[in-house]
Amino acid sequence: MALVEKQGPIGVDKYADFPEWYHKVLKEAKIVDIRYPVKGMNVWMPYGLKALRLTQRILIQLLEETGHEEAYFPTMIPESVFSKEKDFLQGFGGETFVVEGTATKRFDERLFVRPTSETVMYYMWNMWIKGRKDLPVKMYQIVNVFRYETKMTHPILRVREIMGFIEAHTAHASMEEAEAQIREALGIYKKFFDTLQLPYFIVKTPPWDTFAGAEYNYDFITVMPDGKGLELGSVINLGQRFSRAFDIKFMDTDGVEKYVYQTCYGVSERTLGAVIGIHGDDKGLFFPPEIAPIQVVVVPIMKGVEQDVLDYSRNVEKHLKNLGVRVTVDMDLEHTPGWKYYYWEMLGVPTRIEIGKREASTNTVTIARRDGKPKVQVKISEIYDALKTAWEEVNSFLRERGLRHLEKMVVKPPIEGGLENVRGLIIAPWDGSRECAEELEKDTGKQLLGEIVESPIPLDAPSNHTSCRGRRADRFALLGVTY
Repeated sequence: MALVEKQGPIGVDKYADFPEWYHKVLKEAKIVDIRYPVKGMNVWMPYGLKALRLTQRILIQLLEETGHEEAYFPTMIPESVFSKEKDFLQGFGGETFVVEGTATKRFDERLFVRPTSETVMYYMWNMWIKGRKDLPVKMYQIVNVFRYETKMTHPILRVREIMGFIEAHTAHASMEEAEAQIREALGIYKKFFDTLQLPYFIVKTPPWDTFAGAEYNYDFITVMPDGKGLELGSVINLGQRFSRAFDIKFMDTDGVEKYVYQTCYGVSERTLGAVIGIHGDDKGLFFPPEIAPIQVVVVPIMKGVEQDVLDYSRNVEKHLKNLGVRVTVDMDLEHTPGWKYYYWEMLGVPTRIEIGKREASTNTVTIARRDGKPKVQVKISEIYDALKTAWEEVNSFLRERGLRHLEKMVVKPPIEGGLENVRGLIIAPWDGSRECAEELEKDTGKQLLGEIVESPIPLDAPSNHTSCRGRRADRFALLGVTY
């Protein structure tokens, strides 16, 4: 099936004009309102915020299941604390908001508004971690972070107030334990993004482009319909750089005082932006059932007002609510059923139940799916199992279409012709050197995002290809223009 289908109620092909499609969907579906008079700071509307909270709930459960505990640390960080790790200060200082006083008073020390929480958290860990029994530490928090982005802002995708940042931080007694934590974090994020049916590459960033103050980091990268790459999340090995800067030490069982090893990883509301951009189509949004604010809409099919149909529709709604389904009945008497179908499809509701005279008289319902597969009629006693089956099949549809989308937006070896005007991500043979990276960036006009360590699409052995100046490649690089 073609990725671009016939034009529908949105009336914009997302591959031809993604910004227009994206802004129209956000507006029509009431996800966010961008009219607030501070650039890059958006108002979340109830429907959009519900989808975000449901998305966050999946990740929170995965963190809790793996022993992470929620905490909260302040937004304001004294300059003396923020500047303890010099690479971190250099990396984030240029995009960090600063509070120098009130309207009538100047502070003795400037306060930095949290761009991320390493410094504020590790200042406290210095006081909390004393012995081997205090390790490991595995904490997460859900906070707003603020960054003065110099790139053009885009609602949800690149903002100056990140309002849904879930960041986890850990401390360990040894490098081996920290490495094991990195593997666990990668597994958590893979489950998270897989649940949302998002396609992604995992890349290890080159040393010269690593998170400020880190030893190395992994990034999860996807691609949007305009060809721009989107970083979904990062998993970072901090080594001992922050523990030395903040003097976070513990007395080991051998009686020797040692610095801890640390990791951190974070995901923001960008994930929901990726879901909107990748799964949406000419009809509008298309939410995976797990995060759909409304999983089922019940549409009564009537001529005028037929009380038996309305009563039966409400009974179906009550039955599904008792089963934990997020369901609503469309009681609008002014619009036709066809108009309602388009409206709820635009909102991304994955399943619809149609109820007319026939269904009301036979204790059945007709289930329609957002992906357009044939409708099925089932008895009300079978409705929950039928919906679960439909949702599984909808997820399979989204996963397969997401992979086709990624394949459409990625150029992989063997590459024929020039790369200057390629729209999307590029997979290129690489020998790992900075010299070759710079050559690839010059040839493509795109940034080298990292070494691919996991790909959703099959790749042959890099040794089958040559990289720069005829040298044999030993890895693949992912290149792209990013948000």
